[in-house]
Amino acid sequence: MYKSKISISVRKNILDPQGKAVEHSLKSMGFGAILDTRIGKYIELTIDAGSEEEARKLSEDACRKLLANPVMEDFSITVEKEGGKS
Repeated sequence: MYKSKISISVRKNILDPQGKAVEHSLKSMGFGAILDTRIGKYIELTIDAGSEEEARKLSEDACRKLLANPVMEDFSITVEKEGGKS
């Protein structure tokens, strides 16, 4: 068993209206040192796979086919053997 940890973020060249709204709110609350805010998604998958490579491939396929919008979002994946790092 493997745990796949996936971070999905809007690409840097794409406007992030949700991030801008949060950034504006933070600045109005006195957090003026915060210069940029981007909002993303974090997903964990538990995968029954024979190897770390197989778990990574399944995670990448899931991101490309459903979890991330390939036009607007980038993703990064960390795969760990369940119960500790592999």
